[in-house]
Amino acid sequence: MPSHLFADRPAPQPPRRGTVDELISQTRRLRGDVDAVRRDAVVGEDDPHTRWQRALCDLAVHHLDDLGAHLGQLKEGLPALPDSPEGAEHLAEDQEQDHDEGPYGYEDAAPQAGSLLSRVGSAEWNLLTDAVSWSDELFQIFGRQPGSGPMSLDELPSMVFAEDQGLLQELVTDCLIDGKPIDSEFRIVRTDGRVRTLHMMGEPVLDAEGCTASMWAVLRDVSELRRTQRAVRESRDTLARRQHIDRTERRIAVELQESVLPPWRGSLSLPQDGPTALDLAGHYLPSSSSALIGGDWFDALELPDGGSLLSVGDLTGHGVTATSTMAMLLGALRGMAVAGIRPGELMGHLNQLLDSSAQPALGSAVCCRYDAATRTLAWAQAGHPAPLLFRDGTGRALTPPEGVLLGATPGAVYEQAEVRLLPGDLLVLHTDGLTRGADVRDGSGVDRLLALAPRFAVSRCAQECVRTIVEEFGESEREDDACVMVARIG
Repeated sequence: MPSHLFADRPAPQPPRRGTVDELISQTRRLRGDVDAVRRDAVVGEDDPHTRWQRALCDLAVHHLDDLGAHLGQLKEGLPALPDSPEGAEHLAEDQEQDHDEGPYGYEDAAPQAGSLLSRVGSAEWNLLTDAVSWSDELFQIFGRQPGSGPMSLDELPSMVFAEDQGLLQELVTDCLIDGKPIDSEFRIVRTDGRVRTLHMMGEPVLDAEGCTASMWAVLRDVSELRRTQRAVRESRDTLARRQHIDRTERRIAVELQESVLPPWRGSLSLPQDGPTALDLAGHYLPSSSSALIGGDWFDALELPDGGSLLSVGDLTGHGVTATSTMAMLLGALRGMAVAGIRPGELMGHLNQLLDSSAQPALGSAVCCRYDAATRTLAWAQAGHPAPLLFRDGTGRALTPPEGVLLGATPGAVYEQAEVRLLPGDLLVLHTDGLTRGADVRDGSGVDRLLALAPRFAVSRCAQECVRTIVEEFGESEREDDACVMVARIG
């Protein structure tokens, strides 16, 4: 930074006043825009992404405040030396104007401690006369009374943070002996005990013979700026950690879900032989509004007595907690079905299991047991959409037996219903995420499913029916995950 005592270079011409005025106006407008964004970022303070945005806005406001103040000083022109008569008069005028104009040249309160005008000070240490000159602002920065006088270069380290004293001494030595400029930061402990961070820029001032006559420096209190920069870094790091945790949780949830859901995605026959076997196909549709995996499931299982278990369900929540609870519930459901427990009683046990779980949750489910010998479907539900029955080119929802959400009421009793099926009948079991979405309202999602009856009637297998459903609902803006399973009676 060029000193006012250098005589070997021409003085730079100040920019035109109109140019600076326009820059000040642009800075004021930009500062207002950034401040508006900062106010909008107040919502959601617990969100790491919001905190990062807020910190960045604070940092931008700090920079713009400083830029506006620097431009205001540039507009006023180079001040006279404080120890000259003209300088004293100019300083008195500045003190009067400070009550009328702020750093942007418009009405504002007088600069308070910590504002830009009191955060930038200058000093000069004369090596030939041992004279030291400090600006008034530098006394404010150090919290030192002007009556105590400025500090010499030997005294200055006494106020510097212990860990930074060696750095300051090295900077001053390199400047005075080797003529290197100073551009670094160090911390000081003010007389009131407060720790502040100062940015120091300085140069040696040479005499006519090229020897160092004095050292001139500008010191700026950048404590608030560095605090804001730390907040930005910490918020960014927190956000990065949160994103890493989210990615890891999603990966674990996906792996857990894939290990629990049936490995088949094409057609499956249950039981494996016989003219009345079920032709099965299922599909999982992820949410379009959440990156996390939910607790939806579909399942089909051949039972020891030749019957078949069909179930779909949905648990509240997302991520590893939901998928792990779903895995626990589905494992219990399979075990009880293999043990011969009927759907209504089975639902009661699942309700008790979920109610006593260490991770409380609510769930909805439908559980069906199909007897291939009699073509009878016995089923129970817990606050879940009823299965849809398609026959002869039309569809309808089965009348649901009584049943509340799993985990909602201890000791709840679940009724069981039965329906006789015919060859060629088609059952569609689904979670409510399939028919509930931004473009599916007032029950029209179920109506859209029922309207697919003519296409189901000409489908050759259950897998083709699932493809039809995915084509119809796959692009919907779903609020939640969804599962669908189709069973066709052989």
